[in-house]
Amino acid sequence: MNAYTKPDMPDVAATQVAQQNGTLDWVGMSKIALPLVVKDKQHGDYDAKAFVESYVNLVSPDVKGIHMSRLYLLLAEFSRSGVLTIESLGEFLKDKLASHDDISDSTCIQIEFDYFLDQPALKSEYSGWKDYPVSIKAVLKNGKVEIELSVKIPYSSTCPCSAALSRQIMQQAFLDDFENEESIDKSAIEKWLQSDRGSIATPHSQRSYANVVVKLDDTYTGGFPISELIKRVESTLKTAVQTAVKREDEQEFARLNGSNQMFCEDAARRVKNTLNQEVSFADFWVRIEHLESLHAHDAVAMCTKGVANGYLPLLHR
Repeated sequence: MNAYTKPDMPDVAATQVAQQNGTLDWVGMSKIALPLVVKDKQHGDYDAKAFVESYVNLVSPDVKGIHMSRLYLLLAEFSRSGVLTIESLGEFLKDKLASHDDISDSTCIQIEFDYFLDQPALKSEYSGWKDYPVSIKAVLKNGKVEIELSVKIPYSSTCPCSAALSRQIMQQAFLDDFENEESIDKSAIEKWLQSDRGSIATPHSQRSYANVVVKLDDTYTGGFPISELIKRVESTLKTAVQTAVKREDEQEFARLNGSNQMFCEDAARRVKNTLNQEVSFADFWVRIEHLESLHAHDAVAMCTKGVANGYLPLLHR
């Protein structure tokens, strides 16, 4: 049997000149489905079903296009043989840029996947899986690699204003019901509190999200602080949404919401203070969203670390 001979095929990207000369900031591919093993700093290797965006810039104004197949094949090979760490991501970017060293001097990659954590119930012995959308973005430019980690964390928020207004209605209901009583027996008060009149008004709560982006310091090595970042933010806000819930868990969740009433401004300041205490986060951008149950619109607050030449206070990232 004759050996396969690769036919001589035209390479339009290499032989044709650009229709119009000009450099391009990024050229590449998005929505590349890719299985990856991602190393989490706390929990070790995690099998991620990821979607990847991979790009290089185009600094040669007369070159028609980049070598997209090279980008894809490098990604495919990495997914089969490597574990994604801080170091391996940096090395991968260098290899990717080397594949285009004649036409590019910068490269970037964005990796998106859902990170699942088995979260224990608040009181009972049960637990359940909760997913967190995660994004890892890395840029190699001027010989320096910059890596940022993004996580979307759901939680519950109870409105302080609504709680105060509800208490006023309950106060008035109590005065109306016991208006003719000169003295009130303790058992009567307990019975009233446990009746429907004891919850004649309740504050509104809503599903909320903390969208957090952190730039990792150059000293970061090994795994990505995915679960660590999630834990820090959830511990700060104290009202993480739950998975497995029995009645004792739901009661504790109600107590936590009542004890941690917050506007979106309160939540943003809490998260900002927590992230400021982590020296290995060189910068951060936070967008807090309270998906209002009272209004048809959402309440939003944003903040950044505020470092020189750092993240801008953009509405979205």
